[in-house]
This record gives sequence, structure tokens and C-alpha cells, in this order.
Amino acid sequence: MITITKPGLLTSIQDLGRCGYQKYGVIVSGVMDAFAHRIANLLVGNGENFPTLEITLVGPTIVFEEETLISICGGDLTPTIDGEPVRLWRAILVKKGTRLKFGKCKQGCRAYLAVAGGYRIPSVMESKSTYLRANIGGLNGRALKAGDQLFCDSIGELSGTIIEQLKKEVIHKSFVEANWSVAQDLIPIQTKEIVIRVVKGRQFHLFTSDSQEKLFSESFEITAQSDRMGYRLKGPNLAMDQAKEMISEAVNFGTIQVPSDGNPIILLADRQTTGGYPKIGQIATVDLAYLAQAKPGDLLRFTEVSHEKAQRLFLKKERELQQLKKGIQIKFK
Repeated sequence: MITITKPGLLTSIQDLGRCGYQKYGVIVSGVMDAFAHRIANLLVGNGENFPTLEITLVGPTIVFEEETLISICGGDLTPTIDGEPVRLWRAILVKKGTRLKFGKCKQGCRAYLAVAGGYRIPSVMESKSTYLRANIGGLNGRALKAGDQLFCDSIGELSGTIIEQLKKEVIHKSFVEANWSVAQDLIPIQTKEIVIRVVKGRQFHLFTSDSQEKLFSESFEITAQSDRMGYRLKGPNLAMDQAKEMISEAVNFGTIQVPSDGNPIILLADRQTTGGYPKIGQIATVDLAYLAQAKPGDLLRFTEVSHEKAQRLFLKKERELQQLKKGIQIKFK
């Protein structure tokens, strides 16, 4: 069990989303950074869709009421355990009574805390994700607050093996980090100006040639009017050749819509199920992790990628992730 003593800015329980219900008007929701979430789970021996804590910008303070195997992946919010810095992207065994605290945001903006076994909460429409606007999923459909307690579910064989190995080193410490971690070339590294690959959208051809050129040649700033539903961008004005009535159609994580004011909106995890604004682009799935770690004030630059190349890049990343999964399983056989 863990106790939340300080909730942070926005800490919620998320998994990979509420899939299969968009036809009923229910949004997918789920984690913003699926890549960090999945790896956090793999590091502690969980399935990839086990719920994690999504921690945004200002992290919580958490007390572990029992010995727990954890991992922290994603943005660097300078975590410490009992005052000592801990590293990201690796398994960590913490003793009963230890305190995890997050400090200033050093890089990225969202961290994911996985515990062996996952968090024991009920599923709503086959998902444990929190959808804040509808107050469903997670813990009572809301962000975590001070005093909340979360129970950990039963651990699997792989988690137990990792714990037994780390126990040998934790005798005189409040926690111990594994001496192995995710390869550096697998971890998304954020730069000052984030370059995002984009496939042309269904209505790209309806925009002026000037707007088409500016989409891929100029930078866009994420504004403060952004949240898990979408990033509102500020930059060059994007305009259509002529006004056109649009029929609402399906949208996806990373769809770039352009409303009448000419300022693009990137749809994110809590996006609506359909949208009626013209879609100038679609962010390649392989780059959604970079997008999820961007925050207000960050600059985005888009570069065009073909649909075929975007698929190849995605498949390559998936193969690398599955190799990591297999490597962990082999290590602890």
C-alpha cells in the first residue's frame, strides 16, 4: 500500500486507455506517454497495460507502507527517496516506511510511477484510466489528493524474482536501484526545440500553399491554454484556400486540427471522439512520446514524413521495446 501525503499538480491513475467505446461517444483517455508507461511496467515485471501513476510537472510525495518494487520513467522531475536522488528507467526496491518525493521539473513534464502488481482499483469499461471530465475510472474518477491510499495488486513470478535479487542489497539501505537499466539509445531525449514528424492530414490540400509551407518551416509554441485534451499552438497563421463546411469525422491522438482562427490544436489522450475542424496533419505515432513530454512554452517544429516511413519507424520502435521485454524475461529466468 502507498499513501499520498502531497498530491502534486496533477497525479492520476492511467493505463493504455478505454478502447472500443468511441462508437458510444466514450473517449479513449489513458496515458499521455504510452512509451514511458509501458517501459515502467516492464521494469517491475508487470504487463504493459497495468495502471501507473501519471505525474505532471509538480510531483507528489508518497510514503510506501510496505516493501515495494517500483520504477519511474518519462520526464525527469528529480525524484528522491528519503532525501537521496534516484535514477529513472530502472527497477528500484524500496523498504517499508520510505518516502518518495519529486522536486523541480528538469526535463520533460510527465513521469510514470509503476509498482509491481499494479494498483488494485476496479475497471470501468475495461480500463482503469482516469477520465477527469466525466469523473470515471482511476480513484473515484479524480486526481489523487492528500490522504489517498492505494493498494498494490498481487505480484507475478517475474516481479518476485526481481525483488528477491534486489533484497540481497537492500539490507542496510532504505532502497536499492537495479544495476541494469534501459539502454540510452532507447530513451527519448528532449531538445530545446522539439522536432516532430508529421504525415499530411486528410485536408492538407485545402490549405493555402503558404500555410502548407509554414507548417513545415516555422516553429509553433505550446500555449498555457493546453491540457490532456489538446495542445493549443501559437505561431504562423494557417488558412484554407476558401471557407468550407466540414462534416465531423474520427480523430486520433496526434491529429492536428486548425480552427477558424488559424492556430493549430494537437489532439491528445483526452481528445473528443470526432472533430469538425480541417486536419492539416497527423503526428507519427513514433513521436508521440516526445509530444507528451512537451509543456507550455516549449517550441515544436514539424517535419514531413510519409505514411510508409512513419509505419516503418513505429515498427522499429516496437521491435526494440519487445526486445527489452524479452531481455528482462531472459535475465531473470
